[in-house]
Amino acid sequence: MALFEYISLFVAFLFIILFNIWRRTKNVPIPNWPIIGMLPLVLHNLSNIHDFITLGSKQYGSTFHFKGPWFTNMANIIITTDPMNVHHITSKKFSNYGKGTDFHEIFEILGDGIFNLDSIEWKQERAVLHSLLKNKSFMISLQQNIQKKLDNCLVPLLDQASNGGQILDLQDILERFTFDITCTSSFGFDPNCLPYNFNELSEIAYVKAISVLEDTLLYRHCIPKCIWKLQRWLQIGQEKKNKVAQQNLHEFLSKCIAISKDMDESHSCLLKELIMKEGLQKDEMVKNEKYIRDTAVNLLGAGNGTISAGLSWFFWLVSTHPNVEAKIIQEIKDNCENQEEDFITNLSVEKLDKLVYLHGTICESLRLYPVIPFQHKCPINSDILPSGDHVSANTKLIYSLYAMGRRKEIWGDDCMKFKPERWISDRGEIIHVPSYKFIAFNAGPRSCLGKDISFVQMKMVASAMLWKFHIHVVEGHSVAPRVSIVLRMKHGFKVKLTKRII
Repeated sequence: MALFEYISLFVAFLFIILFNIWRRTKNVPIPNWPIIGMLPLVLHNLSNIHDFITLGSKQYGSTFHFKGPWFTNMANIIITTDPMNVHHITSKKFSNYGKGTDFHEIFEILGDGIFNLDSIEWKQERAVLHSLLKNKSFMISLQQNIQKKLDNCLVPLLDQASNGGQILDLQDILERFTFDITCTSSFGFDPNCLPYNFNELSEIAYVKAISVLEDTLLYRHCIPKCIWKLQRWLQIGQEKKNKVAQQNLHEFLSKCIAISKDMDESHSCLLKELIMKEGLQKDEMVKNEKYIRDTAVNLLGAGNGTISAGLSWFFWLVSTHPNVEAKIIQEIKDNCENQEEDFITNLSVEKLDKLVYLHGTICESLRLYPVIPFQHKCPINSDILPSGDHVSANTKLIYSLYAMGRRKEIWGDDCMKFKPERWISDRGEIIHVPSYKFIAFNAGPRSCLGKDISFVQMKMVASAMLWKFHIHVVEGHSVAPRVSIVLRMKHGFKVKLTKRII
């Protein structure tokens, strides 16, 4: 470790003294102390970091220069919630903004998968994935997998829980559901993490591993690299948890990869199709084992936690706004066959497209609770943002999706209100909002390839569950964002279900 890193590590601990003096003055202007900069403020507000950034953007403007400890990778970070800056970064000057030198170290779990790639490699990988995800047969297969899992597993399990008046952690249930769906589509088999019987729910190490890894990614953004690297070397704290989680996940993915490789010609999955697109023969797969595993991690990361987190926030918002719930149910009645026994199997994409209010409600929940609450970019060359701020080469630049969804300059004075109607025109059509304003699915060339898939899955699960059940949040249960790279609920989502009488 270089001398300046030892110095940085030493002085970082000095903030504790100043922190104890300052801790009771939470609403004063941000102090920028010598050597340690503004780091104490971040650590003081780490438990509510997303709301803290939102408050900061309101108090100090839409673009803020954060000063971290000297001689660290946090020495100068720019945080913005300005949509024109985001448009500039993601589209107009896209070629100048990449991952930066720290990204691969922070997101090491993603390896050489698409989320960690830049330039030509990224373009090639994206083109391959685009051709597979937009394939009609894949969409049909995905829809059938979701219908089967809903009909045979999720709805019966929720039915059991409603009969017994059981308290459920709906976030955990949805995470298991999306994990199974992602594995079925990506790897060609269903691990059955969501059991068929409510009483058979048990903790699964490789499912829980994902949320631990997500926590680590945000943690590494919030403290100097020299500190979390030292923790990794000593195997203490969050880095120790991270290592165990990686081992659990890699062990599971090794089994997934083996199953995908051994599939006969009549069966297929995304991973197998990707391997074929890359032109890898069986004897080459051993040499490219890391590529295959990294690809598997990226597929799992894209299709699991983001969907389950989005659904959790959606159900919480709908369950606490009965007027919205009533409108969704009425829309389903008007546009879908309401024969109880055929409801789920008749949930075609064509019928889901008619559920405009449901679509607007999902967009509104993603506006307030974007599943990826911030993005991280670095300019290759120095630049001037539309806000007038100068950005030096390789400066870490963060745009907060969470804070942007709460800015009245973008969404109006009622920006904090849950209002699906803001997405629907007088003609009853979805209002198009530029992606650099509603950035839940990113913007520009890196916009999310799985956007359409996400909406299909969320609409199918939402309509099936709301048609069958009333969702009641357990009295006294605290709902708040978790400190993680994916916006999960900190304390889970404890609910009781009652059957809906249509």
